[in-house]
Amino acid sequence: MARAALDKQPSDVRRMFDAVAKRYDLTNDVLSFGQDRRWRREVLQAVDPAYGDKVLDLAAGTGTSSQPFADAGATVVPCDFSIGMLQVGKRSLPHLPFTAGDATRLPFPDDTFDAVTISFGLRNVVDPLAGLAEMRRVTRPGGRLVVCEFSHPTWGPWRTVYLEYLMRALPAIARTVSSAPDAYVYLAESIRAWPDQEGLAALVRSAGWQAPQWRNLSGGIVALHRATA
Repeated sequence: MARAALDKQPSDVRRMFDAVAKRYDLTNDVLSFGQDRRWRREVLQAVDPAYGDKVLDLAAGTGTSSQPFADAGATVVPCDFSIGMLQVGKRSLPHLPFTAGDATRLPFPDDTFDAVTISFGLRNVVDPLAGLAEMRRVTRPGGRLVVCEFSHPTWGPWRTVYLEYLMRALPAIARTVSSAPDAYVYLAESIRAWPDQEGLAALVRSAGWQAPQWRNLSGGIVALHRATA
């Protein structure tokens, strides 16, 4: 998968996210031209939490993706392997139960959550298939999975423009706003190496999830995958 192809160790990626934590949300907002806010709204709608639902938000970082679930009345657990991210999040959102955890060895019992979601983090899991299987383990029968991840634009000319931005402009812009701009070279490469929509759906199915489907956002720059336990 992307991590193996880029020859990154888990400790390397953890340190990278610790380094970018301070200005992570600002950098994402700039690099996505504000589209990250729309993508988070789409995730919330796809999870569609009922009042009192238990939602696990993996790769939650600073909790920006988690707060909307709390606002909707769900009990949300933001979980991330980057202590630096969690520390930044806890300072700004002290009411959320930030939890340190590795997606391949989640610190939760079986059948705990009504929904599990991960946004822009699955490609940074050392073993995505193992991570998806762990998400299945901690989700109750009939519960749901929502994965929001960078994908492959479906229109050829748009894909060309996007890849040019990803590999040239994104690292340059990151140098002006990020607290650790070199990390965004890795992030751009990990996006380019990630499977397409059908490839990720097959991975989700292999991990034991049922009826995986996806919907493209922003012309396929991002894909929203859904499945049930």
